[in-house]
Amino acid sequence: METEQPPRILILGTDRYALEACVRRGIDAVVVCGASSFDDGLVEVPAPLVLLRVDEQSSAEAILMALHRAGLGRSRFDGVQTTDEWSLVTASLLARHLGCDFVDPDTAVHFRDKSLQKSRVAAAGVRTAAVTVIEDVHDVSGIEELPYPKAVLKPVAGAATARTSVVQSVADLRARSREYREQRTAQRTFVLEEFVAGEEWIADGIVYDGEVLFCALGRYADPCLTVVDRQLALSISRFDPDGDEWAYRGGLPVVRRSLEALGLRNGVFHMELFHDPETGELSFSECAARRGGALIHEELQAKFNVNLSDSAVLCALGRRPELEVKHDPRFFGGAFLMGRPGLLVECPTPAEVAARPGVEFARIERPYGTHFAEGLASTNQKIGQFLVAADSGAELAQRFAEVRAWFDERVVIVPGGVNNRALRAWQRRTRPADDFGDTLWS
Repeated sequence: METEQPPRILILGTDRYALEACVRRGIDAVVVCGASSFDDGLVEVPAPLVLLRVDEQSSAEAILMALHRAGLGRSRFDGVQTTDEWSLVTASLLARHLGCDFVDPDTAVHFRDKSLQKSRVAAAGVRTAAVTVIEDVHDVSGIEELPYPKAVLKPVAGAATARTSVVQSVADLRARSREYREQRTAQRTFVLEEFVAGEEWIADGIVYDGEVLFCALGRYADPCLTVVDRQLALSISRFDPDGDEWAYRGGLPVVRRSLEALGLRNGVFHMELFHDPETGELSFSECAARRGGALIHEELQAKFNVNLSDSAVLCALGRRPELEVKHDPRFFGGAFLMGRPGLLVECPTPAEVAARPGVEFARIERPYGTHFAEGLASTNQKIGQFLVAADSGAELAQRFAEVRAWFDERVVIVPGGVNNRALRAWQRRTRPADDFGDTLWS
């Protein structure tokens, strides 16, 4: 009797929870790991999964060549999955080539290109910002006036709020253009979006066969653009289906209509919306056909007993996730632990952070020796993250502040861009009991 072979999946990127799901379920996985992910070294590919190293994990060419070099070029694959935003379209093209059922390339493109995404959602009657494409942000000389009184300039297919800024005049736009031209940015196609004020909400969930099986709503303490603009630490809190029933009553219909317009049939999603507290109206902002970053996975496991990455793997294999949703009525949220400009030489361990009152989980993501530049360029810049459970929204915010203050007092960062005199002064402040001053023979 022939032994049934386990399913085989091609995973682009090292999503720790997707890898864990494959090991736990006995799924044969080939894990594509780009040079930058491999060099980072935080997430290792566990045995018996197969590591496939490539220069760039968003390159179909690099991946296909690596598969052939490994003798896997003509192997059977039952699914393709990725949590890497930059690899979504690549994954869709590879799935088509390998004969797997995944997000089709047309749908994948609409989940990446902000202008196409908003056009499709707007055509379905969902409120969203107007958008104008700038083909080359290095040359905006032909733009004599802004299409909107206040606009947001961003890459057409970016992530993590990188190179995203508010512009209120042609002078602002030209200043950004000059800055990006001088930096010789690889990203050249940008969009100008009509500025939408309000709270920034998030929706994270699972779709199978076009049905939303699960959706959890939450909100950022400050909109992502405000976080980058004001150099703040990002934090998220979750809405409770019972205590915040009003949020789900208003939010879920917008989420469903947006997903239907974008054509997502199977997989997980991370959507952002803008909520006007005065009118209660919600506007679509953008959506990714992958699980969200930060501690969104951990938040949903803690509050709802839902494993997003496990569901993503099952959906990629054409299996319907079987969910046992149980929601914890406490207030849950994740927050970032920030650094300062300079060289990181010491900080509390994850176990020490997790031992603080109310902290359920912590992860330190940057090793000693990491250099932090001046200024916050995206929402990804941080030392680590932590998850908090509390009995009220006020207590949640208080725990965030307490843990951050405690952590900041214990972080040791050698300041950068200063002379030896300033470094010696820092050294005296850091180790006041030790004398490193000049000495004379006596």
